[in-house]
Amino acid sequence: MSPNLSWTHYRALIRVKRPEARQFYEIEAEKNHWSSRELERQIGSLLFDRLAKSKDKEGLMKLVYKGQEISNPEDAIKDPMVLEFLGLPESHQLIESKLEIALINNLQNFLLELGKGFAFVARQKRLTFDSNHFYADLVFYHVILKCYVIVDLKTHPLTHADLGQMLLYVNYFDKEIKMENDNPTLGLVLCTQKSDAMVKYMLDEKANKIFASTYQFHLPSEKELETELKRELKQLRHDLKE
Repeated sequence: MSPNLSWTHYRALIRVKRPEARQFYEIEAEKNHWSSRELERQIGSLLFDRLAKSKDKEGLMKLVYKGQEISNPEDAIKDPMVLEFLGLPESHQLIESKLEIALINNLQNFLLELGKGFAFVARQKRLTFDSNHFYADLVFYHVILKCYVIVDLKTHPLTHADLGQMLLYVNYFDKEIKMENDNPTLGLVLCTQKSDAMVKYMLDEKANKIFASTYQFHLPSEKELETELKRELKQLRHDLKE
């Protein structure tokens, strides 16, 4: 037992039935100095499962024995994002400005959900092209990957227009804002439903710099994550056949 974790930490860990998940949470709680409340929230949001679902066997073993290690952009992106702390309803009538305000008002919790290395930079960052103004919803800097991360909020399923807009933002940051020592800018579109195939085929060589993640306003169950993973695999096979 780690001297850096309290009995309340271990009381939460004891309730995690799977040994590999329990070991992951113990490592992460110690590395990130989580309070027992933060630990319980990460367990409840199934952080291990969300990170593990896209890993191969080697990646899964690293997750179990070393915790979350970030060496490339894919390691820093979670899917889905769990935003239960906002207290917003699951509603198709939610507008993007309301979602943005709720995230800013709960920035500490949002940074915890985003994960390691994210530092808040700006809200509604103005980008100007030939007297035309565009506004990136949220901008972060990732101190481990050493790059800007632009987050765009959508209250609808992902579209090709959303990706085109993010590509514009990322290219602008790379040419006008990032410094010589910064790595290429990353883009993350948070939406209600995504298509990995759309990202891959539309963005081509930029597909490893621009990502799409879904979000939900309630804590997931393992069954929900399993269903979502099967849906993604089915959609990917369908897109590849076309």
